[in-house]
Amino acid sequence: MLPFHQAVAEDFTAVNQLIIDQLHSNVDLVENIGHYLVEAGGKRLRPLLVLLSANALGYPGADRQQHLDLAAIIEFIHTATLLHDDVVDISSMRRGRLTANAKWGNAPSVLVGDFLYSRAFQMMVAIGDMEIMEILSNTTNTISEGEVQQLVNAKDPSVSEDNYLQVIYKKTGALFEAACETAAVLAGATDAQRQALKRYGDHLGLAFQLVDDALDYEGDAEALGKNVGDDLAEGKPTLPLIYAMREGTAEESALIATAIREGGLEQLDDIVAIVKRCGALEYTAQSARQQADLAIEQLQQLPDNRFRQAMIDLAEFAISRNH
Repeated sequence: MLPFHQAVAEDFTAVNQLIIDQLHSNVDLVENIGHYLVEAGGKRLRPLLVLLSANALGYPGADRQQHLDLAAIIEFIHTATLLHDDVVDISSMRRGRLTANAKWGNAPSVLVGDFLYSRAFQMMVAIGDMEIMEILSNTTNTISEGEVQQLVNAKDPSVSEDNYLQVIYKKTGALFEAACETAAVLAGATDAQRQALKRYGDHLGLAFQLVDDALDYEGDAEALGKNVGDDLAEGKPTLPLIYAMREGTAEESALIATAIREGGLEQLDDIVAIVKRCGALEYTAQSARQQADLAIEQLQQLPDNRFRQAMIDLAEFAISRNH
C-alpha cells in the first residue's frame, strides 16, 4: 500500500469490500467478470481521491459512511469505461492480465460495463443528493464525449495539442475532478474549498494522463501491465507524437504521420528514437509537472492535516512513477 493510501487505510479496505459486495448479480457471468476486474488490483486512485478529499474536510462523523458509497460509485464508473475502452481499442492486456474482452469476448464486456454504470447510478440514488447526481451524470456524459472525440482523432496526425488536451480532460481529468468535487459536496465544503478540490482533481488527472502517454514510449511493459507502443499501434496522436511532429525534421514528421495513419508497430523503434531525440518526452514530463504544481496550489484552501499532505504526495507520485 502506497503512503497516500495509508492515510485512509481503514476506509480504503472498507471500499474494497463494498465494491465486492455491490457486484452481486443473479447472472454468474456478471459476477465472474466483475470479480476478475476487481482482483486485477490497480491503484484505485479515483476512489482514493474521494476518501482523501472527504477526510481532509473533516468528514465523516461518527455514523456517516456515505463517502465509502461514493468512492465505490466512482470506481464502478471508471471500471465501466475501461471495459468499453478495451473493446473500442481492441486491447488484449491491462494491468498485466488479459482484458475482459480478450478473455470473454466483446459482447459480455460491453454488457457488464453497462451493468457497472447502472449499479453506480443505483448507489447514487441511495445517497439521495441531487447535487452529487448532477455532477456524476454530467461527468459520465463528458467521458462518453471524450471517447467519441478520441475515436474521431484516431489515425489523424493533424490533431493539435489543444485538441489532445481536451480529450484527456474528458477521458481522465473529468472523473478525477468529479471524485474530488462530489466528496466536497458530501462534506459540506465552502464554495472556495469545493472549487479548489474540483481544480485539484482536474489538474491531477491531466498530470496522470500526460505521464501515461509518455510511458507508452519509454516505460517497461511488465511494470506498466500493458504493451509498450499500444497508443501508436492504435493510431493515437498523443502529446509525445504531436510534439515530435512539430519539432522534428520534415522526414521525421512524415514518418510519424504515416505511422499514426496506418497504426501498427512496424516503425516503433524509429519513432521512439525520434521522440527521445527531439525532446518530446521531456516536454511531456514538463507539462505534467506544471499540472501537478497547479494541483498542489489548490490545496491551500484545505485544512492543514495528514490528508492534505497525502494529496500533495499523490500529486508528486503522479509525475515520478514508472507505471
